[in-house]
Amino acid sequence: MRITIDQNIWLEQTAEKHAEGLFVALNSSRAQLSEFLPWVPGMQTVDDFIVYIKKCELLYQQGIEVSFVIMLDDRPVGRIGLHYLNVLNQSAAIGYWLAESAQGRGIMIRACKAVIDYGFKELALHRIEIKAATSNLKSQAIPRKLGFQQEGILRHAEKVNGKFLDLVLYAILDQEWAMDR
Repeated sequence: MRITIDQNIWLEQTAEKHAEGLFVALNSSRAQLSEFLPWVPGMQTVDDFIVYIKKCELLYQQGIEVSFVIMLDDRPVGRIGLHYLNVLNQSAAIGYWLAESAQGRGIMIRACKAVIDYGFKELALHRIEIKAATSNLKSQAIPRKLGFQQEGILRHAEKVNGKFLDLVLYAILDQEWAMDR
């Protein structure tokens, strides 16, 4: 599956062919990304990414998530996905990361818009959440710019580098998203 954003940016469903490019993108931004993402230290080789991608493919087959590689000029620069898909409650959570070299260009905002549209239109979701560490102001800017509502703080909700981080919970409903379009 491919979602085109423009001629230089698109989303491709996560596949094993992306492992090497994702590893390069992660390695180029390892220090920054490891500050807020607990899985970064575990990604030490391309093979680690292959194992991870196979898990992503299995989760997709089980209907639990759909994830995409963010492509910029034919190279992977990050990932985004709808995780914890709940068919009964028609809800999911967006997770994302982007290499430092691709940041500051509006790529993540546009990728989020595409994934949100996909979630509401194609998956018939009713609610989409985004969580970000209270100290991760760049990540919090994304849901704010997209019209998400801040719903609260999840205290000590994620352990990163041996420390528990508080997370800000944002959400948007399908009718709210439709009103902004």
